[in-house]
Amino acid sequence: MTAPILSLNNLHKAYGALKVTDGVSLDVGAGELHAIIGPNGAGKTTLISEITGEVALDAGTVTFDGTDVTALPVHARALKGLTRSFQITQVLPGFTVLENVATAAQAHDGSSFHFFRSAGADRRLNDTAMAALGEVGLAARAILPAASLSHGEKRQLEIAMALVSQPKLLLLDEPMAGMGREETERMVAVLMALKGRYPMVLVEHDMHAVFRLADRISVLVYGQVIASGSPEAVRADPAVREAYLGEEEFG
Repeated sequence: MTAPILSLNNLHKAYGALKVTDGVSLDVGAGELHAIIGPNGAGKTTLISEITGEVALDAGTVTFDGTDVTALPVHARALKGLTRSFQITQVLPGFTVLENVATAAQAHDGSSFHFFRSAGADRRLNDTAMAALGEVGLAARAILPAASLSHGEKRQLEIAMALVSQPKLLLLDEPMAGMGREETERMVAVLMALKGRYPMVLVEHDMHAVFRLADRISVLVYGQVIASGSPEAVRADPAVREAYLGEEEFG
């Protein structure tokens, strides 16, 4: 059996008397898209921050790609291929779409440069950037200023910027937030195309998207995993329905 790319073992985090993570344990398999869902305030974003190292644990271990990374800082985890989309890099609105991705590729390479825009003149970086833009459906937008993109296209751009870091795991924190139905459908198509090539942890409130995309779903309520399994098993779980009563539609 293939070892999981990510293992969380008995994670705990509290702020005073408030337990935001309370004994969370779960695995993410190689090539798996694992969704984490739960009501507002369940601790989902905090959990993502614990995985990346932005939030220090009170107890528990994070194992990534066979290595205990619990004590490693954010940048060291990122260098190992643990990539958080939408928060690792901000879109530069005055740069073109291509320059944004080329700059992200240059930053990953660790190249020294005096001006960000010099990345756009590097043929190798441009080729890498264009390949990533093709993966997210933005190749035709390459020469446009990033500021001209729609909200959904900017989210696609940020995924392209994450891809050039050569991730071993993508952490996606509400990638469809603020999108209309058409933009959501485009993002679902992008993630579906990436699925199986990159392991992904997806935090998302759009249940229709989650149940279409996820191989497995873990449900977080008050910092605890109350259910974990296939979309079908989670959909039928009475405890999950109760936790979402009046808030989410699982039909």
